[in-house]
Amino acid sequence: MADRASAPGRDCGLAAKTKLRQATAADVGRLKEVLADAFYEDPVLGWLVPDARRRKARLRRLFGVELRHVSLPRGQVWMTAEQTGVAMTLLPGSWRVPPHATLLEGRCFGARLGNAARLGFAMERHHAQQIRQPHYYIRDVGVLPEMQGLGLGRALMAPTLERCDRDGLPAYLEASSESSAALYERLGFRLLRELRVGDSPPLWLMLRPPSPAEALA
Repeated sequence: MADRASAPGRDCGLAAKTKLRQATAADVGRLKEVLADAFYEDPVLGWLVPDARRRKARLRRLFGVELRHVSLPRGQVWMTAEQTGVAMTLLPGSWRVPPHATLLEGRCFGARLGNAARLGFAMERHHAQQIRQPHYYIRDVGVLPEMQGLGLGRALMAPTLERCDRDGLPAYLEASSESSAALYERLGFRLLRELRVGDSPPLWLMLRPPSPAEALA
C-alpha cells in the first residue's frame, strides 16, 4: 500500500485564517471523500488503480480503512473546519501499519494487489532503515483540488511540525510528486532517497529535523 503526501501549497491570507480541529470517527465519511478527490490524480495511486472509472470508489474505501484502522487509533488527524483538507500523522513508536489494516487496504487494489504489496513492503523496509529514532510520520496530507495551492496543506501540517520542534523529534514522509517534494523542502524537509518498485512512479523519502529555534520561539 502506498503512502502519500500532497503538496502543501503557497502561502496566502487564506492559510493564515484557516481554522483547524482534530477529527473524530464521526468525520470519516466526509474525510474519505475529501482524500479520494485530493489524490485522484496522484501518480502512485494512479499506477495502483489504473482504471479511472473505479479509482474514486477504491480510494474512498482505502482512505476509510486508513482513517478508521490506522490514523485515528494510532495518531492524530487534523482537518480544516470547513472540511476541505486533512492531514494524518502517526505518533512516535506507532508508524507501522497493523496487519489487519494491511489486509483491509489490500482489498482496495483488486488485480494490482501484488504491486501494492511490493510497494508497501519496500516503503516499510526503507522507512525502518532510514530513521531508527522516535519520530512523527506524516502519512497523508490532502486538500480538495479546487482549494489546492492556497497554503492549506502547510496549515494542516503546522500542528505536527510545531509538536516535533517542541519534542525535539524529526518528521518523516513520502512525497509522491517532484513538485510536492520541492515544497516540503521549503518546510525544512530534506531528501533521503528516491524509491521506485518495478515500473512504479517515484516516491521521495524525506526527513525534517526538529528546529531548536522554533522550539524556543
